[in-house]
Amino acid sequence: MKTSIPILAYLFILNYGFAQEAEVDKRNGFKDIKMATPIDSVKGAILKKEFKEKGHHPANLYVIEHPDYQTIGEVKIEGIEVKTYKGLIYEILVITEKDTRLMKGMENALGKPVYNVRDESYNWVGKNVSLKFKSHSKNQLELLYGSKVVYKIMQDDKAKKIKDISGDF
Repeated sequence: MKTSIPILAYLFILNYGFAQEAEVDKRNGFKDIKMATPIDSVKGAILKKEFKEKGHHPANLYVIEHPDYQTIGEVKIEGIEVKTYKGLIYEILVITEKDTRLMKGMENALGKPVYNVRDESYNWVGKNVSLKFKSHSKNQLELLYGSKVVYKIMQDDKAKKIKDISGDF
């Protein structure tokens, strides 16, 4: 009987301590702008420019202008930019006015973040999505969502290009 209690406790910890999906992964983006989904699914997306991400990957930058994305609760959103690779969303940048309620709300919704001293940011990291929260300017805050799934696609495409080049020798 004494050995069954520690075993049950161990199984409970394994089940609930490690197997739970991070809240940032469950949400998978900002409001209904979801990571690794086509940009066509986002309301009010306007192409701002085409560019090369890190000099290699052709990407597009979109500005989102729609009434659904004007506030987070009572906090005013000052701008939303979305980056895509092959039409899939891999980065969402949300700029808001500075308001302490935003951090409290995010901690309530996503759990405790990890503080990064180097860039003075709060970070939530999941298996597929990451979120960085930090000061953007004196009066603004920034939320930066990143998709690990699309970043992986970008790395695979770069490796494929290198392999193709080496095959020409």
